[in-house]
Amino acid sequence: MWIVKIGGSLNTNPNLPAWLNLLAQCGGGRVTVVSGGGNFADEVRRAQAHWQFGELSAHNMAVLAMAQTAYLMHGLNPALQLTRSKADIRRVLHSGKTALWLPFEMQRHRPDHQTNWDVTSDSIALELARRLNAERLVLVRSCEIDPKSSVVELAEAGIVDRRFASLTVGAAFPIDFVHHAELARVRALLLGEARPIDD
Repeated sequence: MWIVKIGGSLNTNPNLPAWLNLLAQCGGGRVTVVSGGGNFADEVRRAQAHWQFGELSAHNMAVLAMAQTAYLMHGLNPALQLTRSKADIRRVLHSGKTALWLPFEMQRHRPDHQTNWDVTSDSIALELARRLNAERLVLVRSCEIDPKSSVVELAEAGIVDRRFASLTVGAAFPIDFVHHAELARVRALLLGEARPIDD
């Protein structure tokens, strides 16, 4: 199973429908899509800056921002099957479809180590990959990524959140950063026609 995290910065990117088509067509039975919060999460940041409400509320709103993006993706490609839990995901993949995760289970009733802006959708996707014993985590970005950069350097550059690097320790699967223009390469990987990205 692959977890493919589509960065929220792609919410208005012309390549977004092509990515969703690729994952729906070639990811059936293998891929779970995780969405970023994008402009919906940006609005949460603006509201918190204006009203100064706490991190717990901001976290729950940011999770809803991810869900809004998931609904956007489903609207663009209804072949992606909306899921809410591990059991849902496994059922959809077993049926040969591509899963699209609604992360409502990540909402919290009280603060914990995740309810702050050090943890964003990247780390949430990584946690889901761990829980599902994923084969690979792919993060699709709108910016170019230097393949020689470490996850610590990516965090320092603001490309991933500040908690992401520490959460990768001991991960039993490769983590790949892919530019949004690399559709053909990811298609070849899904079809087994190319070497892994990290080779």
